[in-house]
Amino acid sequence: MNLKKIYSVLVENRSGVLSKVSGLFARRSFNIDSLAVGETENPDISCMTIVSSGDPRTLEQIEKQLNKKLDVIKIKTFDESMSISRELMLVKVKYNRSNRREIMETCEAMKAEIVDMSKNLMIIQICDTPERTELFVKLLSGISIVELARTGTLALQKCIYQ
Repeated sequence: MNLKKIYSVLVENRSGVLSKVSGLFARRSFNIDSLAVGETENPDISCMTIVSSGDPRTLEQIEKQLNKKLDVIKIKTFDESMSISRELMLVKVKYNRSNRREIMETCEAMKAEIVDMSKNLMIIQICDTPERTELFVKLLSGISIVELARTGTLALQKCIYQ
């Protein structure tokens, strides 16, 4: 049975740490579904949000291996029901007079925002759950998507669990 787990990993904010952590996943043949890294409120510490999927044994092994890394300060793990997760996505689409209204209605329905526009291109921004950003891509799939950029999942544990 494949499960999905979110790892919030506090690490030393210095060069080479990302490489070490991603190397651990590669050496063990663990898949990274999503990876986002950023500085925390303390500039000496970064938070790596890693989403991975696998059987329960694999997910437990990932946590154990991460805990062995010297640069890792603390690991929190939680499943999707215990966290609030978001993903930012920018999508550049080609539009024309016949599909412009459909794109705008899709944006409105999905609470996405048009942030840039030219004569035949627009850039749309959406910040939502990873599932809803994926749905947004599917809804736009009939339209000419020119380019797409995503942050990867960011997550915090729900307040009720702290």
